[in-house]
Amino acid sequence: MSERVDVTVDGVRLACRLDGAAESPPMVLLHALGEDASDWDALVAELSGSFRTVAVDLRGHGDSDWPGDYSIELMRDDVLGLLDQLGLGRVTLVAHSLGGTVAYLIAEDRPELVARLVVEDVCPPYERNRPVPARPDQAVPFDWPVVPAIASQAGVLVPEYWDRLADITAPTLLVAGGTTSHVPQERLTEVADRIPDCTLVTIPAGHHVHRNAPDDFVKVVRSFLVD
Repeated sequence: MSERVDVTVDGVRLACRLDGAAESPPMVLLHALGEDASDWDALVAELSGSFRTVAVDLRGHGDSDWPGDYSIELMRDDVLGLLDQLGLGRVTLVAHSLGGTVAYLIAEDRPELVARLVVEDVCPPYERNRPVPARPDQAVPFDWPVVPAIASQAGVLVPEYWDRLADITAPTLLVAGGTTSHVPQERLTEVADRIPDCTLVTIPAGHHVHRNAPDDFVKVVRSFLVD
Protein backbone atom coordinates (compact mmCIF):
# COMPACT_ATOMS: atom_id res chain seq x y z
CA MET A 1 0.00 0.00 0.00
CA SER A 2 1.28 3.45 -0.92
CA GLU A 3 2.01 6.04 1.74
CA ARG A 4 2.06 9.78 1.04
CA VAL A 5 4.61 11.79 3.00
CA ASP A 6 5.32 15.53 2.91
CA VAL A 7 8.75 16.83 3.88
CA THR A 8 9.52 20.55 4.23
CA VAL A 9 13.04 21.66 3.28
CA ASP A 10 13.94 25.34 3.76
CA GLY A 11 10.29 26.27 3.64
CA VAL A 12 9.46 24.26 0.51
CA ARG A 13 7.10 21.32 0.98
CA LEU A 14 8.06 18.24 -1.04
CA ALA A 15 5.53 15.49 -1.64
CA CYS A 16 6.71 11.93 -2.02
CA ARG A 17 5.07 8.54 -2.30
CA LEU A 18 6.46 5.54 -0.45
CA ASP A 19 5.86 1.95 -1.56
CA GLY A 20 7.26 -1.37 -0.44
CA ALA A 21 8.27 -2.71 2.94
CA ALA A 22 9.85 -0.22 5.32
CA GLU A 23 12.71 -2.64 6.02
CA SER A 24 13.61 -3.03 2.32
CA PRO A 25 16.60 -1.13 0.91
CA PRO A 26 15.59 2.41 -0.11
CA MET A 27 15.28 3.55 -3.71
CA VAL A 28 14.65 7.22 -4.52
CA LEU A 29 13.13 8.14 -7.90
CA LEU A 30 13.44 11.57 -9.54
CA HIS A 31 11.30 12.48 -12.55
CA ALA A 32 11.82 14.62 -15.66
CA LEU A 33 10.84 18.23 -16.31
CA GLY A 34 7.06 18.58 -16.44
CA GLU A 35 6.43 15.15 -14.95
CA ASP A 36 5.77 14.03 -11.39
CA ALA A 37 6.26 10.98 -9.20
CA SER A 38 3.50 9.08 -10.99
CA ASP A 39 5.73 8.81 -14.07
CA TRP A 40 7.51 6.01 -12.20
CA ASP A 41 4.34 3.99 -11.41
CA ALA A 42 5.23 1.10 -13.71
CA LEU A 43 8.77 0.82 -12.32
CA VAL A 44 7.49 1.08 -8.74
CA ALA A 45 5.08 -1.78 -9.43
CA GLU A 46 8.01 -3.91 -10.59
CA LEU A 47 10.54 -3.01 -7.89
CA SER A 48 8.61 -2.18 -4.72
CA GLY A 49 8.64 -5.87 -3.81
CA SER A 50 12.41 -5.63 -3.41
CA PHE A 51 12.88 -1.97 -2.48
CA ARG A 52 11.31 0.74 -0.34
CA THR A 53 10.64 3.14 -3.20
CA VAL A 54 10.41 6.88 -2.57
CA ALA A 55 9.06 8.71 -5.63
CA VAL A 56 9.51 12.46 -5.21
CA ASP A 57 7.65 15.38 -6.78
CA LEU A 58 10.40 17.94 -7.43
CA ARG A 59 9.64 21.56 -6.52
CA GLY A 60 7.23 23.13 -8.97
CA HIS A 61 5.79 19.74 -9.91
CA GLY A 62 2.87 17.60 -8.81
CA ASP A 63 1.80 17.97 -5.20
CA SER A 64 5.00 19.67 -4.04
CA ASP A 65 5.08 23.43 -3.50
CA TRP A 66 5.36 25.72 -6.51
CA PRO A 67 7.55 28.48 -5.04
CA GLY A 68 8.43 30.17 -8.35
CA ASP A 69 12.19 29.89 -7.76
CA TYR A 70 13.81 27.07 -9.74
CA SER A 71 17.23 25.68 -10.57
CA ILE A 72 18.91 22.30 -10.61
CA GLU A 73 20.96 23.39 -7.59
CA LEU A 74 17.83 24.21 -5.58
CA MET A 75 16.35 20.85 -6.54
CA ARG A 76 19.57 19.13 -5.49
CA ASP A 77 19.40 20.85 -2.10
CA ASP A 78 15.71 19.92 -1.78
CA VAL A 79 16.40 16.25 -2.33
CA LEU A 80 19.42 16.24 -0.04
CA GLY A 81 17.30 17.81 2.70
CA LEU A 82 14.57 15.24 2.10
CA LEU A 83 17.07 12.37 2.34
CA ASP A 84 18.48 13.75 5.57
CA GLN A 85 15.03 14.20 7.12
CA LEU A 86 13.76 10.76 6.11
CA GLY A 87 16.95 9.18 7.46
CA LEU A 88 17.09 6.62 4.67
CA GLY A 89 20.83 6.10 4.82
CA ARG A 90 22.48 5.03 1.57
CA VAL A 91 19.99 4.88 -1.29
CA THR A 92 19.71 3.62 -4.81
CA LEU A 93 19.01 6.76 -6.83
CA VAL A 94 17.04 6.35 -10.08
CA ALA A 95 16.48 9.45 -12.20
CA HIS A 96 15.42 10.60 -15.66
CA SER A 97 16.26 13.75 -17.63
CA LEU A 98 15.99 16.76 -15.26
CA GLY A 99 15.93 14.33 -12.34
CA GLY A 100 19.10 12.74 -13.70
CA THR A 101 20.90 16.07 -13.79
CA VAL A 102 19.88 16.61 -10.16
CA ALA A 103 21.06 13.10 -9.35
CA TYR A 104 24.53 13.73 -10.79
CA LEU A 105 24.90 16.75 -8.50
CA ILE A 106 23.71 14.76 -5.48
CA ALA A 107 26.16 11.94 -6.19
CA GLU A 108 28.98 14.45 -6.69
CA ASP A 109 28.27 16.45 -3.51
CA ARG A 110 27.25 13.64 -1.15
CA PRO A 111 28.70 10.40 -2.51
CA GLU A 112 28.26 8.73 0.86
CA LEU A 113 24.47 8.88 0.41
CA VAL A 114 24.33 7.05 -2.92
CA ALA A 115 24.84 3.29 -2.93
CA ARG A 116 23.93 2.89 -6.62
CA LEU A 117 23.03 5.39 -9.31
CA VAL A 118 20.77 4.82 -12.32
CA VAL A 119 20.47 7.73 -14.77
CA GLU A 120 18.26 7.67 -17.84
CA ASP A 121 19.33 9.51 -21.00
CA VAL A 122 20.80 12.75 -19.68
CA CYS A 123 24.17 14.38 -19.09
CA PRO A 124 25.16 17.47 -17.10
CA PRO A 125 24.40 20.82 -18.81
CA TYR A 126 26.48 21.58 -21.88
CA GLU A 127 26.77 24.48 -24.31
CA ARG A 128 23.92 24.55 -26.82
CA ASN A 129 21.25 26.83 -28.19
CA ARG A 130 18.08 25.61 -26.54
CA PRO A 131 15.08 27.85 -27.27
CA VAL A 132 12.67 28.32 -24.39
CA PRO A 133 9.33 26.70 -25.31
CA ALA A 134 6.32 28.97 -25.59
CA ARG A 135 3.81 28.63 -22.80
CA PRO A 136 0.88 26.51 -24.01
CA ASP A 137 -2.62 27.93 -24.05
CA GLN A 138 -4.02 25.14 -21.92
CA ALA A 139 -3.27 24.63 -18.25
CA VAL A 140 -0.33 22.40 -17.36
CA PRO A 141 0.00 20.25 -14.21
CA PHE A 142 3.18 21.99 -13.06
CA ASP A 143 4.41 25.53 -12.49
CA TRP A 144 5.27 26.88 -15.95
CA PRO A 145 8.17 29.13 -14.77
CA VAL A 146 10.14 25.95 -14.02
CA VAL A 147 10.46 25.38 -17.79
CA PRO A 148 12.34 28.57 -18.79
CA ALA A 149 14.42 28.38 -15.60
CA ILE A 150 15.66 24.86 -16.31
CA ALA A 151 15.89 25.37 -20.08
CA SER A 152 18.19 28.36 -19.54
CA GLN A 153 20.51 26.25 -17.40
CA ALA A 154 20.47 23.26 -19.75
CA GLY A 155 22.30 25.20 -22.47
CA VAL A 156 25.12 26.52 -20.30
CA LEU A 157 28.24 24.45 -19.74
CA VAL A 158 29.29 24.21 -16.09
CA PRO A 159 32.78 22.65 -16.23
CA GLU A 160 32.71 21.83 -12.52
CA TYR A 161 29.73 19.51 -12.93
CA TRP A 162 31.54 17.58 -15.67
CA ASP A 163 34.87 17.53 -13.81
CA ARG A 164 33.22 16.26 -10.64
CA LEU A 165 31.70 13.24 -12.34
CA ALA A 166 35.00 11.67 -11.30
CA ASP A 167 33.93 12.18 -7.66
CA ILE A 168 30.97 9.82 -8.02
CA THR A 169 31.80 6.69 -6.07
CA ALA A 170 28.56 4.77 -6.59
CA PRO A 171 28.41 2.04 -9.22
CA THR A 172 26.45 3.75 -11.96
CA LEU A 173 24.15 2.57 -14.74
CA LEU A 174 23.62 5.08 -17.55
CA VAL A 175 20.76 4.13 -19.85
CA ALA A 176 20.94 5.82 -23.25
CA GLY A 177 17.93 6.21 -25.53
CA GLY A 178 19.78 5.87 -28.83
CA THR A 179 19.72 7.96 -31.97
CA THR A 180 16.05 8.98 -31.71
CA SER A 181 16.74 10.78 -28.43
CA HIS A 182 17.39 14.53 -28.57
CA VAL A 183 20.32 14.01 -26.19
CA PRO A 184 23.61 13.68 -28.09
CA GLN A 185 24.65 10.11 -27.39
CA GLU A 186 28.34 10.97 -27.57
CA ARG A 187 27.80 13.15 -24.51
CA LEU A 188 26.54 10.11 -22.62
CA THR A 189 29.65 8.19 -23.68
CA GLU A 190 31.74 11.01 -22.23
CA VAL A 191 29.79 10.83 -18.96
CA ALA A 192 30.38 7.08 -18.77
CA ASP A 193 34.10 7.62 -19.36
CA ARG A 194 34.33 10.17 -16.55
CA ILE A 195 32.47 8.23 -13.82
CA PRO A 196 34.90 5.72 -12.30
CA ASP A 197 32.45 2.78 -12.20
CA CYS A 198 29.86 3.30 -14.94
CA THR A 199 28.05 0.90 -17.24
CA LEU A 200 26.50 2.44 -20.35
CA VAL A 201 23.60 0.54 -21.91
CA THR A 202 21.67 1.72 -24.97
CA ILE A 203 17.99 0.86 -25.36
CA PRO A 204 16.93 2.44 -28.69
CA ALA A 205 13.62 3.83 -27.44
CA GLY A 206 14.23 7.58 -27.47
CA HIS A 207 14.51 9.91 -24.52
CA HIS A 208 11.70 8.30 -22.50
CA VAL A 209 13.20 4.83 -22.27
CA HIS A 210 11.32 3.70 -19.18
CA ARG A 211 8.02 4.70 -20.79
CA ASN A 212 8.62 3.52 -24.36
CA ALA A 213 10.41 0.27 -23.53
CA PRO A 214 9.38 -0.51 -19.94
CA ASP A 215 10.18 -4.23 -20.02
CA ASP A 216 13.67 -3.65 -21.41
CA PHE A 217 14.30 -0.84 -18.92
CA VAL A 218 13.23 -2.94 -15.94
CA LYS A 219 15.34 -5.86 -17.13
CA VAL A 220 18.47 -3.73 -17.44
CA VAL A 221 17.91 -2.03 -14.08
CA ARG A 222 17.22 -5.32 -12.29
CA SER A 223 20.35 -6.88 -13.76
CA PHE A 224 22.43 -3.91 -12.60
CA LEU A 225 20.99 -3.89 -9.08
CA VAL A 226 21.55 -7.61 -8.43
CA ASP A 227 25.03 -7.69 -9.99
